[in-house]
Amino acid sequence: MEKANGARTPQQPQHRINVPSTAKERVSSVDPYGFERSNDFDYESYEELMSEYLTVLTKRSIKWSKLLQGKSRLEKNFKVKRYVRKGIPNEHRALIWMEASGSQEQMEKNPGYYHSLLQLQHDPKLVETIRTDLHRTFPDNVQFRKTAEPCLQKPLYNVLLAYGHHNKAVGYCQGMNFIAGYLLIITKDEEKSFWLMEALLSRILPDYYTPAMLGLKTDQEVLGELVKVKVPAVWQVMNEHNVMWTLVVSRWFICLFIDVLPVETVLRIWDCLFYEGSKILFRVALTLIRHNQALISQSRNLPDICDRFKQITRGAFVEDCHPFLQKIFKEPGSLSMATITKLRAACRARIVAEES
Repeated sequence: MEKANGARTPQQPQHRINVPSTAKERVSSVDPYGFERSNDFDYESYEELMSEYLTVLTKRSIKWSKLLQGKSRLEKNFKVKRYVRKGIPNEHRALIWMEASGSQEQMEKNPGYYHSLLQLQHDPKLVETIRTDLHRTFPDNVQFRKTAEPCLQKPLYNVLLAYGHHNKAVGYCQGMNFIAGYLLIITKDEEKSFWLMEALLSRILPDYYTPAMLGLKTDQEVLGELVKVKVPAVWQVMNEHNVMWTLVVSRWFICLFIDVLPVETVLRIWDCLFYEGSKILFRVALTLIRHNQALISQSRNLPDICDRFKQITRGAFVEDCHPFLQKIFKEPGSLSMATITKLRAACRARIVAEES
């Protein structure tokens, strides 16, 4: 998969260190999530960005600690929703994702279920397919290398294998390895990663990863319908050149913006995805398209359009994750779940009719 060229914004450091004189020496060549920074990584801009973002992270961490103090369960309400949109500190992420998605409740209702799946007789075809993709999962992340201690390849294999047995209709398909990998980076826990994956694939994004991928195809068409109304200039360009949405946004949806946007921006999107559901994916996509409509509208042919859609996922706009997340709730305007549900029904019916 193609790696986005962008600064990856790290989590709040836990202690102060003495820093050398140059920006490049101050910032590690590997980010806090284990991803190696690219050769063209802009250390100076990163330093400037971090000086502001660390202040935001510190404030959020204090507020979240107060909110969670003495509570064994997270109540869903307007205050918590506002907190989630402003960002979950990394030390609380696994807990909030588990609670907000219902994964914690499912795990407690099914004690030992995850480990029982690993004890089953494994389907040789499933095993082979998963093993083929293991070494392709985040080759630029030091935690997934065989030399790493601990190495996340074995936990990744276990989570994917367990899910393949749990949901035989899905089994395993490409893209799932990156999602499971991100979950492991954050939770550092196989069982939690399994249940979060179950929430994503079974409830939040139904039919995205089934063999027919009907849910995925539907949502790409729904985005097209939303662009037609909210960013007509871009819809016009796509229509004029007869460009299918799947050509330019399929990776956005199937990988939930992994390796499309910088890692900290992806994690902020996932904060909202686990709390509010799939509507967030449309907000992100519409914001990227609307903010860059002038650039996309200048496209003269198919290669132009494809290139512009790659360009809009890079640069300062998406690297500075805090203002970007604020924009996804403003730029696209109102976007009700009722509207999305109605569009999904219409697009799904059209796709089924075309494929039958």
